[in-house]
Amino acid sequence: MTRPRTARPGAAAQRGAALLTAMIIVTLLATLVAAMVLQQRRAVLVEAAERSRVQSSWILNGALDWARLILREDKRSDRPTALTEPWATPLAEARLSTFLAADTSHVEDGPDAFLSGVITDAQARYNLFNLVEGNKASLPDVEALQRLCVAVGVADDVALRIATGMVSAAASTAGSDTPLRPQRVEQLTWLGIDAQTIARLAPYITLLPTRTAVNVNTASREVLVGAIKGLDLATAERIVQLRQRDPFKTIDAVAAQMPGVTVNAAQVSVKSDYFEVRGRLRLEDRVLEQRSLVVRRGLDVVVLRREQVSAREGAGT
Repeated sequence: MTRPRTARPGAAAQRGAALLTAMIIVTLLATLVAAMVLQQRRAVLVEAAERSRVQSSWILNGALDWARLILREDKRSDRPTALTEPWATPLAEARLSTFLAADTSHVEDGPDAFLSGVITDAQARYNLFNLVEGNKASLPDVEALQRLCVAVGVADDVALRIATGMVSAAASTAGSDTPLRPQRVEQLTWLGIDAQTIARLAPYITLLPTRTAVNVNTASREVLVGAIKGLDLATAERIVQLRQRDPFKTIDAVAAQMPGVTVNAAQVSVKSDYFEVRGRLRLEDRVLEQRSLVVRRGLDVVVLRREQVSAREGAGT
């Protein structure tokens, strides 16, 4: 009679260790594969987002080209810059596929994207660059800003504070403690102007790179009161009503409507060269807006500044 064969000591332990090692290897492989898949998915999403951003930028550049073409033709006409001209008519929001497909039967197959745009006259607002003359403040322009501040309900001492800050910024050098010259209205906080005051002034002021006159054919009555010494709000409102029917073609025509008031041709004009162009692309719940400052130099329309803002629909841009 033979004895039953007994397992060698430690064999079961070896099999358990081998099984545990195999499980660890499988777990590591699964983790590595999952990480690779996640990384690949992330790369695809990043690439898609970048492609979408580039495509959106190209589309918005199309809106800018539309604005440049209109402004060039307006310049060619040599008419006064007025709100009755084609450039002042906004590009109403339209589905992108209507621009891309000549066959209307394919419109419904186009992307659910909508493009719109608007051109505004930057010289319809008071240019804070005018406050600086050489290395000092320009007194007539400071007084103009003071009148504007009073007209919109802001303390007139704000004008002097802005002028002082602009002069200091113009004279600042690298490494100095003086603030840089603001490039946009919201940057007036650099000069110690509070946000509430900036918000009140924002619709009426701008910052352009050169001295400019206020356009009588496009400015609000408050800006006109600031730019023309001795003008009251009632007369400014009448000027606004008159230009809607027939834009002013010369400064003399403007002066004829304001007996007893001296119109300074250095501070007001009937034509403009600086404009702000806004293109807006709405794609589902996303909104991409491009804002550009352009200047007309002869028949050339040059982009001086461009920025893009992205936001959720309804969250503001």
